[in-house]
Amino acid sequence: MGYGIRLSDNPWDELDRIRFSAGSAEVFRNCLIILMSHSSDTIESIAERLGCGTDTVKRVRRLYRQGGASALRPIKPPGRPGRATPEYLAQMRLAVQANPMNLGYGFSVWSAKRLAEHLAKGTRIRRDQHHRNGGDRRAIGDRHQQRRRRDRHLHHRPLQRHRNVRQEGHREVGSGC
Repeated sequence: MGYGIRLSDNPWDELDRIRFSAGSAEVFRNCLIILMSHSSDTIESIAERLGCGTDTVKRVRRLYRQGGASALRPIKPPGRPGRATPEYLAQMRLAVQANPMNLGYGFSVWSAKRLAEHLAKGTRIRRDQHHRNGGDRRAIGDRHQQRRRRDRHLHHRPLQRHRNVRQEGHREVGSGC
């Protein structure tokens, strides 16, 4: 049976250097997969020893064959660009460092909601526009709590009926003697 990946001294040293300078466990694991593949370990044994799936081992080996050692570093997927402008961030730094009472508010500690409202006045950027309920997490919790209270009796009724049946059954047994 052949080796999964053959490494010469230079690629081996490069993988070792990347592995020990890696800031992430994922890069460390990916390097180990390639090094263990050179050592004639099977895909299953590599996956078992590293605590990952065989598909992960196969994917990392394929990435290495296609792109070399640089392909072992994960690429951060692009996300939605942030809406916080440099002006917004500067305003937030100033507000966080200031006492809210000195800015005319009747409280002395910022909450996330109050800070967002304050920043919305000065920058016209609302950070909670993407939340259906305006960013108030308590409203979501309240809705769930109300449903639980409303539906609580549904969960206890079958148990109560079951208890009544069991009690009636015991009476019948006792009355027949």
